[in-house]
Amino acid sequence: MDTALNAGDTAWMIVATALVLFMTLPGLALFYGGLVRSKNVLSVLVQCFALAGVMSLLWVAYGYSLAFGTGGSLHAVIGTVDKAFLRGVGLDALTGTIPETLFVAFQMTFAIITPALIVGAFAERMKFAGMMLFSILWFTFSYIPVCHMAWAGEGALFVQWGVLDFAGGTVVHVNAGIAALVACVLIGPRKGFPRLPMRPHNLPLTVMGAGMLWVGWFGFNAGSALAANGTAAMALLVTHLAAASAATMWMLIEMRAHGKASALGIVTGAVAGLVAITPASGTAGPLGAIVLGAISAGVCYLTATKVKHAFGYDDSLDVFGVHGVGGIIGAVLTGVFASPALGGSGMERDSIAMQVAAQAASVVVTIIWSGVVSIVAYLLVDRLVGMRASLETEHMGLDLSEHQEQGYEIV
Repeated sequence: MDTALNAGDTAWMIVATALVLFMTLPGLALFYGGLVRSKNVLSVLVQCFALAGVMSLLWVAYGYSLAFGTGGSLHAVIGTVDKAFLRGVGLDALTGTIPETLFVAFQMTFAIITPALIVGAFAERMKFAGMMLFSILWFTFSYIPVCHMAWAGEGALFVQWGVLDFAGGTVVHVNAGIAALVACVLIGPRKGFPRLPMRPHNLPLTVMGAGMLWVGWFGFNAGSALAANGTAAMALLVTHLAAASAATMWMLIEMRAHGKASALGIVTGAVAGLVAITPASGTAGPLGAIVLGAISAGVCYLTATKVKHAFGYDDSLDVFGVHGVGGIIGAVLTGVFASPALGGSGMERDSIAMQVAAQAASVVVTIIWSGVVSIVAYLLVDRLVGMRASLETEHMGLDLSEHQEQGYEIV
């Protein structure tokens, strides 16, 4: 493996890092902000911005060291604190062919967006202080260990199993999706759900945010190659194709079911495809990406429109329905579409069945790990500061009750 600094790789990774931050700010913030009611738009924007600040500081303080540190008796599941506050990470330190400082920044953007995804599940009803404390605990005890298990190299648990997770199927989407499901179930539904309509207040904001997510996802997936090479180029292509396939499939499903295609449906489908291709983006081929996008759209559509209502949980912005379910589909089917026989670039295990089994095992571990951490973190924070806003403040809106501001002035 080349360990000399490469200017082209470095330039690309600077761009990729900016693109992934762009996914959260402003992409995810606008996507979520348009989906809530007008009295809660600022609360969602503030949550995304606040998490960007806090998670960046925690990543430097201990997150990077614990996630990517090697050695220690628990190396299979967690790193060490040898690089806490980036001790020893100087100008000349390299990760592959790029500066280690750039790798730190790139991975920091993943650590930012993952807890930010979760807030969509309990939007419009969780206290700001509770959200922040829950996110800090979840980041520390769920995001960091799962990140380590998947990406910390030889000796890490998922790496030992031969799991393929190129850009974060388990680390980001399954991990966050399960936390979202746990949190929205424990906090309970919004006042009036599902009896009262709770329509998005500004779909143009949501469509713009989704477009930013689509573009930013090229940095998310193609950047995970950590180089400007053929793998990055293929990852970019399959990322786009999966999103296009899923958006088209969701549109067709809605046209058959309702006679009309909705803006919300098309952009949700695109995000479902982006989620599903994430773990497979380094190994799937173009045809595999198209099939994976179509499958994810169909299953996520059923989860967001049928399963949620059947079980009665209020996943406000369908975080579990899209990221959790889409992430599970993508993580497991990565084992199928990585096969050279299906246009993929190769598997870590000897057969599709063995690769799928390894992928499924990593999904099960992530579900259990994130689920347990999320339950404990929620109950602890609820006891300390309370998680649920009062019915009065919920009726008023979190913009005024939590931040003393309004997204829109009434004149």
